[in-house]
Amino acid sequence: MADEELMELKPPPAPEVPPEVVPQRARQIRIPNTFSSLRHRNFQLYFGGQLISVAGTWMQIIAQGWLVYELSHSERTLGVVGFAAAIPALVVSPWGGVIVDRVTKRTLLVITQAAAMILAFILAALAFTNTVQVWHIIVLAAGLGLVNAFDGPARQAFLVDMVGHEDMTNAIALQSVVFNGARVIGPAIGGLLYALVGASWCFFINGVSYLAVIAGLLLMQVTPHPHPHPSASPWQQLTSGLRYVAYHKQMLGLLLLALIFSIFGISYSTVMPAFVDKILHQDSFAFGFINAAVGLGAVTGGFVLARWGNTAPRGRWLLYASIGFPILLLGFAYTPFYILSLILSFGLGVGFMLEFVLINMLLQVHVEDDMRGRVLSLYTLTFFGFSPFGQLAIGSLAEEWGISFTISLSALITLVLCGAVLLLIPHVRKLK
Repeated sequence: MADEELMELKPPPAPEVPPEVVPQRARQIRIPNTFSSLRHRNFQLYFGGQLISVAGTWMQIIAQGWLVYELSHSERTLGVVGFAAAIPALVVSPWGGVIVDRVTKRTLLVITQAAAMILAFILAALAFTNTVQVWHIIVLAAGLGLVNAFDGPARQAFLVDMVGHEDMTNAIALQSVVFNGARVIGPAIGGLLYALVGASWCFFINGVSYLAVIAGLLLMQVTPHPHPHPSASPWQQLTSGLRYVAYHKQMLGLLLLALIFSIFGISYSTVMPAFVDKILHQDSFAFGFINAAVGLGAVTGGFVLARWGNTAPRGRWLLYASIGFPILLLGFAYTPFYILSLILSFGLGVGFMLEFVLINMLLQVHVEDDMRGRVLSLYTLTFFGFSPFGQLAIGSLAEEWGISFTISLSALITLVLCGAVLLLIPHVRKLK
């Protein structure tokens, strides 16, 4: 067989599911194609719980970023907090994928959500007692990064258990709509609450919001899937996952694009509090609306993928997103006008949503089920593990070279490197 044929990925065949496994309600209710995965009761519970929980998460992100900037008045410190939040994933994420392939995913998700809730309550207590310091935030951010190293691949791999292979790509898109739909509401409310009552209530409400997703997970009726004890050791499983990705060039190309975007493309968000303050001359409320505009754009992109993600030429769309996002970011870096920055933020939200969700879709469609956890852990690694290096760099360079110049430099690097990957691995552009 020719090497080119070996390299071509084909979606794994969907397993035959007995009729009794699919809830009767799912077969009777007619759902528009855009929301097809919501015909599954388990995904309805997951969707509702996540919408509440992620709104709280975005409130904490906004409040934490502004609090760090108020305590330190340093772009570099913002980068350090981002670095601390993500660095555990650099070491732990690949092992997280091994764990996901060996244990019950729902149980693992309940544990990770409970751990994240406890961390939010600790931060709230420190803020309520006026004892919070930057080093507290750094330590707690690192703890949350450790939790995300297991939670990220578990959430992605659990989608197929909730909706099956047929509705998996739709569920991926709607999951991203949940995250970014909450981004529309959470930052706006977070910015307002921060201005009115301070960061402590934002952190406390985030902690309470985790109860919604934990309740949804516990109420699910998930068909048990036996987890055979693999003969290979965890180390052998880890290395086999790495070899699997290295062998399939398309997957390698997809992960490289995610890596580039994580380090250079979206790292601009780290210095957004300083950008809003120094370039746009606005306050925390405006900062919340900038993030909400990004979220609104991302929701728009997510609904586009939910509706046409199964039929669109996904590789070609990925090409457009990889080129369009950094061009928009170049314009955003030098705009001094608040209204224009909101419009460009909307476009950036559409761009990054298309980029990351298309990568996620293509990985999940083409990966074999027994490798799903390990491959998705590498995807999580690119998003959470390597992004701190970009966050730390952009925070440090912004203080030395200026915020606008640093953002534009990261945009140019994103454009050049993404173009190189798409030229050197043309298979990616042809993926369906």
